[in-house]
Amino acid sequence: MAEAILNQVGAGRFRAYSAGSHPAGKVNSLVLEYLERQHLPTEGARSKSWDEFAVAGAPKLDFVITVCDQAAGEVCPIWPGQPITAHWGVEDPAAYVNDPEKARRVIQEVFRILHRRIQLFVSLPVAKLDRLSLQAATRDIAKKK
Repeated sequence: MAEAILNQVGAGRFRAYSAGSHPAGKVNSLVLEYLERQHLPTEGARSKSWDEFAVAGAPKLDFVITVCDQAAGEVCPIWPGQPITAHWGVEDPAAYVNDPEKARRVIQEVFRILHRRIQLFVSLPVAKLDRLSLQAATRDIAKKK
């Protein structure tokens, strides 16, 4: 979700990639359905490991923002280039695979939260902030719902 939202809201200023520590092998079909209803592109969306972004030749990452609640306690890879990191924990809709209606409600709420946080993120004056201020501002966004 965050990848699709940031790529749209960032309007070319950012290029987002989504990945996880334990990818499921496929993108949640309910998430894809919701993104399409929001008129966000889903073409090329795929389940991938964050390991793809921690190797030589991977895209350069300026920011790494984890979103799943379980990711906050996991050991992350060493990211080349020492990107700014933050954790914006949200509920994982995949936890409700056996309850599609609950999953849809969670997806809607997660979308709303992420959309708001990403709007705040893209409004940061990135070029005017030093690294520590940018790190703090990016992390503070997690407090916004």
